Amino acid sequence: MDWKVAIVKRAVDVAGSLAALSITAPLYPLIAAAIWADNPGPIFYSQERVGSTHPTAAWNGANLPTFRMWKFRSMRIDSEKDGKARLANANDDRITRVGRVLRKTRLDEIPQFWNVLRGDMSIVGPRPERPELVRTLSAAIPMFEERTRMLRPGITGLAQVELDYLGRMPEDSAMATLKDTLLNPFKLEELEGSVADDMRTKLLYDLAYAARLEDFWTFLRTDLEIMVRTPLVMVGGRGR
Repeated sequence: MDWKVAIVKRAVDVAGSLAALSITAPLYPLIAAAIWADNPGPIFYSQERVGSTHPTAAWNGANLPTFRMWKFRSMRIDSEKDGKARLANANDDRITRVGRVLRKTRLDEIPQFWNVLRGDMSIVGPRPERPELVRTLSAAIPMFEERTRMLRPGITGLAQVELDYLGRMPEDSAMATLKDTLLNPFKLEELEGSVADDMRTKLLYDLAYAARLEDFWTFLRTDLEIMVRTPLVMVGGRGR
């Protein structure tokens, strides 16, 4: 990453997260009341996610650098009672009624501005994944673990404004013209609609974003466009 990009990006993160936390503060009691009324239990939810910009951080399957990411709870309190990590799907019965609204509008991500202020995350960057899933997906998708190496994961990103919440490409998108090549190219019935397909699509956008950080003006133009488009995605409620 260009050194000017690193300095400006961090300055924008600090200023932006402080502003966002102040502006969204009035929403916290409303969201908390809705979550509790729908499914009594903790209001916030935290998970270990993969990401670090430290040059000596270990990046191997057994020892991935992690941080604790915060969200408003959108699933039932017993959603992972078996202790196994799994990605949400389109009709996931673990998601509460209020949780579906929070996810659709991306309001469940608001507490992550605290992660941005701490330096765990950036406002714009690849979405962080859980270490268990990164290990699994890295075995199926080449370069998957490279998404957040030396790059802070983000609240929003290029994939988030181009794809839906689950990483599926809209039928009218430019990427959809490559759908037959990217998704289940060998047409194996048992792999139709697999998680790896969605994550492979996300990876392409994440790597494209990382490449744009090598030039200051390209970075600035890209980050500003993503930050402007994100509220439009929230208002439009694209995703699941």
